[in-house]
Amino acid sequence: MKLFGTDGVRGEAGVKLDAFCALKLGIAAGIYYREHSKTNRILVGKDTRRSGYMLENALVSGLTAVGYEVIQIGPMPTPAIAYLTEDMRCDGGIMVSASHNPFMDNGIKFFGRSGYKLDEKDEERIEAIYNDSHQLENAQKRGKEVGSSKRIDDVVGRYIVHIKNSFPKDLSLHGIRVVLDCANGAAYKVAPTIFSELGAEVFVINDEPNGFNINENCGATQPLMLQEEVRKVRADIGFALDGDADRLVVVDEKGEVVHGDKLIGTLALAAKENKTLKNNTAVATIMSNYALEEFLKEHKIGLIRSNVGDKYVLESMLAQDLNFGGEQSGHIIFSDFAKTGDGLVSALQTIAYILKSKKPASKALDCFKLYPQILKNLNVDSKPALESLEDYNTLLKTIESYNIRHLIRYSGTENKLRILLEGKEIKKLEKMMQECEAYFKGKIC
Repeated sequence: MKLFGTDGVRGEAGVKLDAFCALKLGIAAGIYYREHSKTNRILVGKDTRRSGYMLENALVSGLTAVGYEVIQIGPMPTPAIAYLTEDMRCDGGIMVSASHNPFMDNGIKFFGRSGYKLDEKDEERIEAIYNDSHQLENAQKRGKEVGSSKRIDDVVGRYIVHIKNSFPKDLSLHGIRVVLDCANGAAYKVAPTIFSELGAEVFVINDEPNGFNINENCGATQPLMLQEEVRKVRADIGFALDGDADRLVVVDEKGEVVHGDKLIGTLALAAKENKTLKNNTAVATIMSNYALEEFLKEHKIGLIRSNVGDKYVLESMLAQDLNFGGEQSGHIIFSDFAKTGDGLVSALQTIAYILKSKKPASKALDCFKLYPQILKNLNVDSKPALESLEDYNTLLKTIESYNIRHLIRYSGTENKLRILLEGKEIKKLEKMMQECEAYFKGKIC
């Protein structure tokens, strides 16, 4: 079975991803990193899942077994690992997190010394080592060559300063009411600190992780609680992060969720107006609404579409020498400030635009009208190639006959089939989605 998915290694903790797997991954990653080692240091962080203790310690055992010095920084956002890996001159960084997944899942993400996630070739190299028991055994050190580990807490300040520096120096959040939903995840300490130090009146919810409540009815995937809190305290804006804080969902002062594509469009326009948008071009995924493309075109901003996944957004950005891109799900990358999606950077850039516009969030972020879209996630028993399913092409032709844009794909991290339909008439979309559900439930669900 293939170990790596679209975002590192992910699965149910103790089942697909158990301590033995993490130990072997630690050894394999250590062998990989030592092939290009400069400092013999690896940074390791995690989110707030109970299983993080098990996996983190197993990883550290594997890394020290091959001679690495490991720096453990405890619960910190994924983008903090990316930033600190480069800032602290480590050979690599490892994050233990399953992002927006429920607490019973966990994952392991790997970063190179530059702070970028490892590409697929590097992951394939680690997986090949992982499956080579002879190499795993022979790489282990003995005597004075065995590595060491230490846990340090003062790096939190480095990341906080770094994030605050992404906010324009001529602006202040004094007098602004902000609600933060920390999803009981990795940013439960740093997020409130950042906004408070910038002057905001901060109301924090879901900042009491217990190991089991990460992403539970809260955060970027379930912002209902945030919406209610924004209305309750009459806040100017609300921000919801996911479990590892690389994703952001925005709620305006009316308690309404701002669509991810509208957020991308607004932030791209803001960057152009600030003359910081490289090559006047942004990156979005194939899932983004066609209305976004039209909006950017009206403002003479180019759009490049990538595959779904923040790492593919970043690959396109790097290939085209661009500095802004994102997914409608909330992964937004400002590469001038972060090497991956960073919910806190995105939040500060959003509120900076609102302040400069001198409009409430509901008006400042409502920049265009979306074409209707319907997205369904179906649980699947298996993942055969879609093209191999009987009458699959007939289904696609039927969808296209209604002038409906479609994107049907398997999730890279969960046993789910994602179906996206987009068109101008909602009734046609609803009808076709019913047909799609009936078709797939008879095949793979």
